Amino acid sequence: MTARIHPTAVVDPGARIGTDVEIGPFVVIGEDVEIGDGCRIGPYSILERHVRLGPQVTLGTGVALGGAPQDLKFKGEVTTVEIGEGTTIRDYSTVNRGTTHSFRTTVGKHCFLMSYVHLGHDCHVGDHVIIANGSQLAGHVTVEDRVNISGLCAVHQFVKIGRHSFIGGCSRVPKDVPPFIKAVGNPIKLYGLNSVGLERSGFAPEVVRELKRAYRLFFRSELNVTQAMTRAEKELQALPEVQAFLAFVGASERGVVI
Repeated sequence: MTARIHPTAVVDPGARIGTDVEIGPFVVIGEDVEIGDGCRIGPYSILERHVRLGPQVTLGTGVALGGAPQDLKFKGEVTTVEIGEGTTIRDYSTVNRGTTHSFRTTVGKHCFLMSYVHLGHDCHVGDHVIIANGSQLAGHVTVEDRVNISGLCAVHQFVKIGRHSFIGGCSRVPKDVPPFIKAVGNPIKLYGLNSVGLERSGFAPEVVRELKRAYRLFFRSELNVTQAMTRAEKELQALPEVQAFLAFVGASERGVVI
């Protein structure tokens, strides 16, 4: 099936548009844009330039992708926005292109960005991530797979949010959030494992038990990070999830939320 393009839409002649694509009223598709099969582009949306949409991406009303990064060091280099298969981005959300730091801003597969979400330049969002209404991610933020960020959160530049973690609403996130953890507040604090999320994702009881032990060592004891790491390596089972937790904390450059 060929693309269905509303007569009021403005589409650059060089745009690459897949099959069964629907482009709504007053949409603007700029230069060097690629739209995968089965995408739905809502009215008044703008794909400014250098945007790549995977198959089955859905954009709501007024979504703006591929705008120039809000970075004074940017000098017009060719950088991209890349959106993965099956992702939905709802009304009036914005995703800026990358800078020469990574040359792209990426959102993975099967994500759900609700209305008024902003992703700054060089953000990298994993698969199956949910970001609720009005949350704002500054430049260079990394969000790993299956993270859930509630509404009206503000994430500082260069922060990393570990996989399967949960950020509560209206939180300010100035430091890294370890994987598998719940965090909320301003100032933000940790509130144990994301037990509900881990259960829904099918984590085995023994994995959850070891992650709880790791959490207590690092965040509910008198040990510093070095001491906790030494004890964890000796006392905890070397499960992949535990190793991922330890590696994340050990590699954090901004420091982790406590």
